[in-house]
Amino acid sequence: MARNHDSQLPESVGIRRRRMRNALLFGAQRAGRTADERLGKAFAGIVVTAVLCAGCVGWSFLPHT
Repeated sequence: MARNHDSQLPESVGIRRRRMRNALLFGAQRAGRTADERLGKAFAGIVVTAVLCAGCVGWSFLPHT
């Protein structure tokens, strides 16, 4: 089996980047995350964002009244 040394470096860099990204996103328990847990966190993030936007709109409305 001949080794292609030109493709080994980009492949190893890609693998390392994927591992670093997974470690950053999921932490030490990256194998224990479920789709339901991720969906719940995404929904909670959307709710927090909506509340912050509503607060900004309310705050900007107060000086005009």
